[in-house]
Amino acid sequence: MRRDSIFYKLFQEAPTLLFELLEESPSNAEQYRFDSVAVKEPKFEIDGVFLPPDAEPGVVYFCEVQFQRDELLYERLFGESFLYFYRNRQRFTDWEAVVIYPSRSTEQSDTHPYRSLLNCNQVHRIYLDELGNIEQLPLGVALMALTTIDEASTPEAARLLLARSQREESEAASRAIIEMLTTILVYKFTNLNRREAEAMLGITLEETRFYREAKEEGIEQGIEQGIVQGIVQGREQEGRALILRQLNRRLLNRRVGTLPESITTRIAELSIEQIETLAEELLDFQSIEDLEVWLENLPQGD
Repeated sequence: MRRDSIFYKLFQEAPTLLFELLEESPSNAEQYRFDSVAVKEPKFEIDGVFLPPDAEPGVVYFCEVQFQRDELLYERLFGESFLYFYRNRQRFTDWEAVVIYPSRSTEQSDTHPYRSLLNCNQVHRIYLDELGNIEQLPLGVALMALTTIDEASTPEAARLLLARSQREESEAASRAIIEMLTTILVYKFTNLNRREAEAMLGITLEETRFYREAKEEGIEQGIEQGIVQGIVQGREQEGRALILRQLNRRLLNRRVGTLPESITTRIAELSIEQIETLAEELLDFQSIEDLEVWLENLPQGD
């Protein structure tokens, strides 16, 4: 399960979730946006960066979600962050870093070279298993903690969080939490599709944004029927081409461009059965990352 992907998806949906983990947050937290950035010479990719509004200088927040031990994490985090801050010094007044771990046991073992940084008020280490009872946490923080509990307890905890959101939040906010909970369940239970995750939550397909968008576009039946019919009639290439067109349309938000070659190559290698499954599930994808995770979770050797 790629939990870092879950967190970055949550942060894309609601950037202010990061600040719920901190004792102090910027006064304009609602205006921050979550992004990934590239630093050239040398080339670094920083996955989690929270940027203040362009109109005014502010604090930049670097975020790292680490669910597996990485003995060079702090070397990479501080090296990339300092270089990015240096390259963009005129944009920012200060920097802070947030590292999210499931528990202390996942942290890099040799932290001595960075002791001054790790013990200052600019670097925040969050251990999700130490935040407290998931039912007592703020909803946003509880969503993050949900990724760390055992699978047997996850469905009940997810339903409790859903019930809380319906009691405590506006309709729009509650729907956003439904999307986040569904995403977490799909990532955590790799054999679940979104429809099964929604059933686990006790909600209907019609309540989710994915269904509403598909219905508005008028493609929820046409895509699947057209692709599967082409496969049944022996027109596999036609079916694959239609899948690629619809994936481009859905995942690239109708912008000019195509899916990465690595993905199109992988789709070209799928078996007939896998194409049929993809035809059923592509409406559930919200981003290219969803498609990548689905491809990664396919049984090896198929």
